Amino acid sequence: MTRTLIRYALAAIWLVMAAGCTETPEPEGFAGLADSAPESDFHQPSPEDRIELPEDWGPHPEHRIEWWYLTANLETAEGEPMGIQWTQFRQGLEPRPEAEEPPPASRWPLQSAWMAHGAVSFQGNHWFSERFARGNIGQAGARAEPLQVWLDHWQLEAVEPGRWQLTASGESWSYQLELVPDDRIIRHGDQGFSAKADNGQGSMYFSLTDIAISGTVTVDGVGHQVTGTGWLDREWSSQFLRSDQQGWDWFALRLDDGSRLMVFRVGRGEDAFRSGTLVNADGSVHSLTRGQIRLAAESYRETERGDIPVTWRIEVPSRALDLVVNAPQGDYWNAGLYPYWESPVTVTGTANGEGYMELTGYTQ
Repeated sequence: MTRTLIRYALAAIWLVMAAGCTETPEPEGFAGLADSAPESDFHQPSPEDRIELPEDWGPHPEHRIEWWYLTANLETAEGEPMGIQWTQFRQGLEPRPEAEEPPPASRWPLQSAWMAHGAVSFQGNHWFSERFARGNIGQAGARAEPLQVWLDHWQLEAVEPGRWQLTASGESWSYQLELVPDDRIIRHGDQGFSAKADNGQGSMYFSLTDIAISGTVTVDGVGHQVTGTGWLDREWSSQFLRSDQQGWDWFALRLDDGSRLMVFRVGRGEDAFRSGTLVNADGSVHSLTRGQIRLAAESYRETERGDIPVTWRIEVPSRALDLVVNAPQGDYWNAGLYPYWESPVTVTGTANGEGYMELTGYTQ
């Protein structure tokens, strides 16, 4: 995810101190983001860390930031493409060892703040909502077994082994979806440690890339039966990206040859940090380094918030990949406290496919 989205989580602190309501706070509240523990007090991820499942589906109170992040390319019964996004963030204010029980809610503890984003993209239109909550009082939280991640009535939960439900709603949109996760867990980077800079800072990061999804998406009062495939990222860290790493471009692509590709860059220009993961159709996983990835914007779209690169060329010459990624017509800004672009994409080139891209750092 992004430095900008980390700021989203920080913005929730203001809301927490204000009272814990779920309305979006005014930007002025961002000026008062003090009183959280120093970054050094939290556990810092490293290549020595390992992903442990199912435990790592749950929260990491000894880390400062984490998220559960789903995007999905769906199709209506009439064959029209539709995209959805659901993301939940936790921002730690005070670290706590995982083995230690949280303080009782009756004490009104202030160890964490939570935020959720939901969006639907359909027929060139984009609906988005965000919610905030105070942690440690039951309003928002997560657990590993059985899986449950919730903020008020928005929630992802396991209803039986191998079957999850996702429910969320905002102004003029809602979805109730059944998810059947695949068994293949993709650990990015070095056995799950994903570097975000040359100095070694990074996050723990794994994905489910092929989640079968079905259910109902309602927009402007009209319900649509949908089916399709989702991509779920799980990521946690304690380190903010460097101040000179302005902007983030992330792509998660499912290709019709059965392979899966995740690439991102942090920053702009030749010095941008690039990384990725290629999953072959046979299930073999290859970590991609900066020198193996060519990533360039090829065309832009003018929007009220700034010009957005909507056509990209992604090359991995060592794997004979030369892809063109295109966003559909429309405006796909997630217009929350700190806007960012989140859109479905189509892929052509040496392979065809579909997926999602997230872009930050392009607002005026």
